[in-house]
Amino acid sequence: MTARFAELDFRSTPRGDVSLRRRHDPVLRMDVFEVLLGEEYLMSSAFTVAEEELARLALAELTGKELTVVVGGLGLGYTAAAALADERVCSVHVVDAFDAVIEWHQRRLLPVSAALVDDPRCTLIGGDFFAGLADATAWGLPADGAVHAVLLDIDHSPRHLLHPDHAVLYDARGLTALAARLLPGGVFGLWSDDPPDEPFLDELRAVFTDVVARVVEFPNAYTGGTSSNTVYVGRRAPD
Repeated sequence: MTARFAELDFRSTPRGDVSLRRRHDPVLRMDVFEVLLGEEYLMSSAFTVAEEELARLALAELTGKELTVVVGGLGLGYTAAAALADERVCSVHVVDAFDAVIEWHQRRLLPVSAALVDDPRCTLIGGDFFAGLADATAWGLPADGAVHAVLLDIDHSPRHLLHPDHAVLYDARGLTALAARLLPGGVFGLWSDDPPDEPFLDELRAVFTDVVARVVEFPNAYTGGTSSNTVYVGRRAPD
């Protein structure tokens, strides 16, 4: 039996202290893993449905085989694991700014760590996802490389950013740069903790086709009701 609470790791970084905690949750009757940046909760394994749906909804828009994927934000690993569960996927490059997060998975501290580190299709990359807008080597690709899908789960929402530098993405200029990292017909998927944002949808529609904002609902045992996140999906037009 595991302890009711354990801090599995703690690191000081240029962007603040990052820590990984495990606690036994009496409501869910299971161990819950949580990542904190300072005192701010970044993610929890209590609710993973929308993170997994980010991969499923985006990849469902693609046809063909040998799909290549970049995931921005490793976190607890659920988006990357869901992408790898798609048998059409031949490579997943996962980019995270915190080396500690990558090490947690390499040390197999998290529930889906083995599914990532034991899969030869998966590459974990420490670095700045947003730098890949200008130079795809930040994603482990050639400088002008492109992939079938980019899945992003870093900020809380397009309006609630973890760092001001991330704002480079969430306008027409940044989204155009991201679209250039997609192969023709490729898709961009984005997780958000907020309801669909119409001004941001307008920004997406200026760059991508077939833009949708899907509300992903899931049961919330703490409230006895339903909670939801949003997954945005847009496609680069075929050439």
